[in-house]
Amino acid sequence: MEKIEFTFADTKEAVEFYVLEQTKINGSTYILVTDSEEGDAECLIMKEVSGGDAEESIYEIVENDMELKAVSGVFEELLENTDIIG
Repeated sequence: MEKIEFTFADTKEAVEFYVLEQTKINGSTYILVTDSEEGDAECLIMKEVSGGDAEESIYEIVENDMELKAVSGVFEELLENTDIIG
């Protein structure tokens, strides 16, 4: 499982997440990340907001309920036997 570091723009705090899966929907890239490699863990769905030719990717947490539900459904299909929103 790939481990990546995110730095929050507002607090400059760095946090490491594990990438569980990545998908592209309607031209947008989404990643499913978790804070732990093992057991039941909290996860976030993040959307890439930087341009495709940017040197570093910039992601934002998906907060729109309709977008979150649609993307989580795709991730649930990609990761069999996994419930993302409960």
